[in-house]
Amino acid sequence: MYRMIATYAALALGGAASFAAEPAAKGPPGWLTGCWIMKAEQKWAEECWTPVRAGMMLGSGRSGAGESLQSWEANQILPDVEGKPVFWASPEGAARVAFPMVSQGTSEIVFANPAHDYPQRIRYWREGKVLNAEISLADGSKPMRWSYNPM
Repeated sequence: MYRMIATYAALALGGAASFAAEPAAKGPPGWLTGCWIMKAEQKWAEECWTPVRAGMMLGSGRSGAGESLQSWEANQILPDVEGKPVFWASPEGAARVAFPMVSQGTSEIVFANPAHDYPQRIRYWREGKVLNAEISLADGSKPMRWSYNPM
């Protein structure tokens, strides 16, 4: 009986250890796919991302209050020459700005461009069904955050 319990404990610990040692994801963050919404009284923000196809994702976002649009943006996540994801932002039709990926896990990805004025860092992460987004300076200061639910 002791051996059986020890065997089950070893299997359970081994399974937990292998889960914890799960390698970081590679390529575009497929878990970003879908349309997302955040509402607070009259204010709202929406973001939509296509599924990964040919190594790329297309995104769009808009925000406003009531029926008024306050801002919009077109985005892409494209691989660089080494296959590493790069976030391209084009707010309200402005010239695209590149934010190369600096870190990536199974449910988080961080892009950064320290030479840009603001934002310098763009971070997305999932907490269950919630998609979180944050923009900030490179050191994480002056953050702006959004918590989206599936649309």
